[in-house]
Amino acid sequence: MKVGTDGVLLGAWTPINNNPNKILDIGSGTGLLALMMAQRTNAEQIDAVEIDADAHEQAVDNFENSPWGDRLFCYHADLETFANEMEEEYDIIISNPPFYSEDYKTIDKQRDTARFQTSLPFDLLIEAVEYFLSEKGIFSVIIPAKEEDRLIYLAAEFELYPLKVTRVRGNEKAEIKRSLIAFSRQRIEKIPLNELIIEEKRHFYTPEFSALVKNFYLNI
Repeated sequence: MKVGTDGVLLGAWTPINNNPNKILDIGSGTGLLALMMAQRTNAEQIDAVEIDADAHEQAVDNFENSPWGDRLFCYHADLETFANEMEEEYDIIISNPPFYSEDYKTIDKQRDTARFQTSLPFDLLIEAVEYFLSEKGIFSVIIPAKEEDRLIYLAAEFELYPLKVTRVRGNEKAEIKRSLIAFSRQRIEKIPLNELIIEEKRHFYTPEFSALVKNFYLNI
């Protein structure tokens, strides 16, 4: 599970203006988002939960070898089990969830688990967020743009409302592929909505993208 643009975008974009003390990364993979949150915030407790054994093992190794190892912990569990065993409240919950809801599978079970919604359906994700999110907390997620309306509708059923939305294009002429959405418990009148274009042309990044992610890439 390589570091992908989606994860880096989400980790760099997520609002942290609520000065989080506790952060949860749901479906952590190898720990990218939790590590980015450790780099960006002074949160004393950053928990991650990951169902895949190999990814969990690598996340633990990455945490231990980072400068923030004393603030990071990764649980090996599915989200439902984790929710049944934990009673924490988190100020930021962040997730780069599985994307594909189609019925087909590949022969790579590990990749299927990471990328198909059957392993972390949106309704389970939102229910867990509602359970864990503190009163002034922020839930941040990246999803396919075509799922934006569905997730916002589902979140509203749990009284979670968009705080900020950014729609992402690969280049100026490309269609919108991703939606970055931050939710909170407070309903606001006018939701800040903008677009982010990643590349001006192949391998030449826009100033906006570069400014957002520059603290997380060595060569950008």
